[in-house]
Amino acid sequence: MTVTETSAPETPVPRERVRLRLPSAGLCGVLALVAALAAGHLVAGFISINASPYLAVGNGAIDLTPVELKDFAVRTFGTYDKVVLLGGMAAVMVVVSALAGVVSARSRWPGVVIVALFGLVGGFAVFERPDLNAVALLAPLASLVAGVAVFVVLHRLAPRKNAAAQGEGEGASRRSFLLGGAGVVVGAGVLGGAGQLVSGTRDATASRAAVGTLTPAVAAPPIPADADFAKLGTPPFVTPNAQFYRVDTALSVPQVRTEDWSLRIHGMVDRERRYSYGDIRDRRLTERTITMTCVSNEVGGTYVSTSDFIGVDLADLLAEAGVRPGAEQLFCTSVDGWTSGTPVAAALDRGRGAMLAIGMNREPLPLEHGFPARLVTPGLYGYVSATKWVVDIEVTTWKARQAYWLKRSWSEQAPIKTESRIDQPKGFDTVASGVVRVAGIAWAQHTGIEQVEIKVDSGGWQRVMLSAEVNVNTWRMWWAQISVKPGTHQVFVRATDKAGYTQTDARAGTVPDGATGWHSTTFIAT
Repeated sequence: MTVTETSAPETPVPRERVRLRLPSAGLCGVLALVAALAAGHLVAGFISINASPYLAVGNGAIDLTPVELKDFAVRTFGTYDKVVLLGGMAAVMVVVSALAGVVSARSRWPGVVIVALFGLVGGFAVFERPDLNAVALLAPLASLVAGVAVFVVLHRLAPRKNAAAQGEGEGASRRSFLLGGAGVVVGAGVLGGAGQLVSGTRDATASRAAVGTLTPAVAAPPIPADADFAKLGTPPFVTPNAQFYRVDTALSVPQVRTEDWSLRIHGMVDRERRYSYGDIRDRRLTERTITMTCVSNEVGGTYVSTSDFIGVDLADLLAEAGVRPGAEQLFCTSVDGWTSGTPVAAALDRGRGAMLAIGMNREPLPLEHGFPARLVTPGLYGYVSATKWVVDIEVTTWKARQAYWLKRSWSEQAPIKTESRIDQPKGFDTVASGVVRVAGIAWAQHTGIEQVEIKVDSGGWQRVMLSAEVNVNTWRMWWAQISVKPGTHQVFVRATDKAGYTQTDARAGTVPDGATGWHSTTFIAT
């Protein structure tokens, strides 16, 4: 009798223990990230756009970035510095999430842990935001749950290296995964779009439009016709709102409606005061022409602009509150939690003309420039004098409170330094030899420009033609004619203010209290 031996049927390996194909594994991580961000953005739309984990992490990155690196970003990328930051963050997150998927090719748990860590980082960033409360933590929680859930589901659906071992066709496995991934992409688009739509319902654009034209009771003196030399290459004297420089830490422009806004003045005062937008709008409005400068402005930089600001005297509001002896600074807080410290002496100096401004160039403040209200203190760099979206002023001492930039070792008082710039010719312009026009600007806010001089190559200094002075809180334009032979030439400029100070040639960076040095430009005469 013959006995036939038969082998026992091979037991299939559990599907979750079979290695994923690496591209599919990486895609699991990326799609989990997309789902997490979309879910967080949706929930943030109902709370505050700053509760979006992506933006919260970005804002946290700004706060933790070393001053030198921040200054480099502003110098290099200008108003696009935030776009670069968000783009860089997105690239890093995509790479990390893809790697999270790859290391989870055999087991989903490494990816689950990494995706959960993403959610926890977002939660910590939201928790640290001074403008958010505990409810805002729902947004990163939604991100964490959505990210982990999508990762687990896609990891289960993803094609394995040996689909036959699972008793399934490889095509069927890939089809299920692709359908699941497509569903995640569509769902994320819907969630993210819904979040943006919901947050848009609090957009302040309509509120700004409802304010209408602002007509001051006390108008600024008319700008003289010879206040600029725009035809010779200088900027126009008054900067159009769309061209006014913008430097701040806000990744998303705060949306504050007039009906929701109020300003609280408290601290070392006799009477705490709170003003609504209507309270300010109905007061006797004053218009002042003021040039503002950012401390991040390098020698020859563009972070200087002039506007006709409309508002009320800050000194009047402080007088109504009654500032107590010993007060040293106004600790000012923006709606997004950013803070600045303005010297009390400067704010109370009526000759300086510090304002709570609600308008620029006869329009309500643009959203990106602080609508509904901001501070403007002539003669001081913006980081101590020009809080946008201001909602709180605490009268206090320097020792009691430390503002955002003071914590990062910037100067306390921050008077704007006397500076000048060449606007024409531009660097490495080619011009005809012979008579060449040179033009530019100079500024020494709250002191005033007395004279501007230029020199060509190693020649001596020669005075230039100055524009009419509008007031000591604004820039002055200048121009001159020089004679040059064919070749490469370099022009230098320096200004002297009304206090007798002449710009130093010693170059210094912007940290901690503003740049110094002569601006120069090189051009080629043919």
